Amino acid sequence: MNSMIRREPMCQSPAFKIPTHLLIRTGTEAEVKGVNPPMLKIGDIELKNRVVLAPMAGVCNPAFRLIAKEFGTGLVCAEMVSDKAILSGNKRTHEMLFVDEREKPLSLQIFGGDRHSLVEAAKVVDQDTNADIIDINMGCPAPKINKIDAGARWLLDPNKINEMVAAVVANVSKPVTVKMRIGWDHDHIYVVDNAKAVEAAGGQAISVHGRTREQLYTGQADWSYIKQAKEAVSIPIIGNGDVVTPEDAKRMLEMTGCDGVMIGRGALGNPWMLYRTVEYLNTGTLAPDPTAEEKIRIAILHMDRLIALKGEVVAVREMRKHLSWYLKGLKGSARIKDSIMEETKRDEMVRILHQFLEDLPHQVGSDADHEAVPFVQVQCATPAQASV
Repeated sequence: MNSMIRREPMCQSPAFKIPTHLLIRTGTEAEVKGVNPPMLKIGDIELKNRVVLAPMAGVCNPAFRLIAKEFGTGLVCAEMVSDKAILSGNKRTHEMLFVDEREKPLSLQIFGGDRHSLVEAAKVVDQDTNADIIDINMGCPAPKINKIDAGARWLLDPNKINEMVAAVVANVSKPVTVKMRIGWDHDHIYVVDNAKAVEAAGGQAISVHGRTREQLYTGQADWSYIKQAKEAVSIPIIGNGDVVTPEDAKRMLEMTGCDGVMIGRGALGNPWMLYRTVEYLNTGTLAPDPTAEEKIRIAILHMDRLIALKGEVVAVREMRKHLSWYLKGLKGSARIKDSIMEETKRDEMVRILHQFLEDLPHQVGSDADHEAVPFVQVQCATPAQASV
């Protein structure tokens, strides 16, 4: 085992602590008052609700995960990390394994095709991070991942799934879960056998994306296979795929009987989707969409958190794609997207966004119409304040 990793637990890394002045002050932190919603339990980890943020590569770093948590998400999942990278102990991987205490409970996802290295990587996550859950990726459709016998490649062999999951479970103390797709392609859908293999191996929960590897992210997710998986096992099943509105989440729960709903692309630039889903499932109330001002405020906060984590140069460049998502659907936003995609400075990016707000003819709806939506009450930090 790499001694560098052993000497300094990754959960303690001070270089990646998000400053408290960059927290969202919502008062209730998007929790619904006076309601005892159905909870989801994974092993001995109890979640406060059934809404889960999917592990999205290049998105689910601490900056966005903490926003998702503040908007009420029951469980946040970190982006997947290679077993080989974990064992090499390089700086970037060290950063990817960092967990802010305020994000918990959190699931940290690993992938790999070799039993020995996967087990050793899982042991690092188990012993040297403060993640609550270890998730194994069995759904990534990327050819470079499948070529090393990892990700969705496992979907073709229930026996390998059982062997690999059992090996990890036997060597860690934290709950082990799996994220899978329904199958490799239309002719090789083994979701029931694969789910049974995970359960028999000691897995504590399964997230099922209703698409095959061949579909990638196209076409429609087939929720009927999520229902089949739920009926085949006794451990929690979390449904995933085509959940882009709170109504979609409720419909998935009702149609499949699944225990939780995982939201991925529907939350890109739209953490309000997470909050609105939690409230809708708990109370039946559909909270309004955020105003343009609210979107810009959270977008700037997101950028400042990225700066605190990665520095201005990297963060502003990375934030370009996020800003395109935050601005999606806002009238007139197309005219500033080219400027955003070329900008390299935080203050100039903020100026562009504030100018966009000033140029809007008016905000639709009154303040009362939006009081149910979490509203940030902190002043966005300058790059100097954001440094740690």
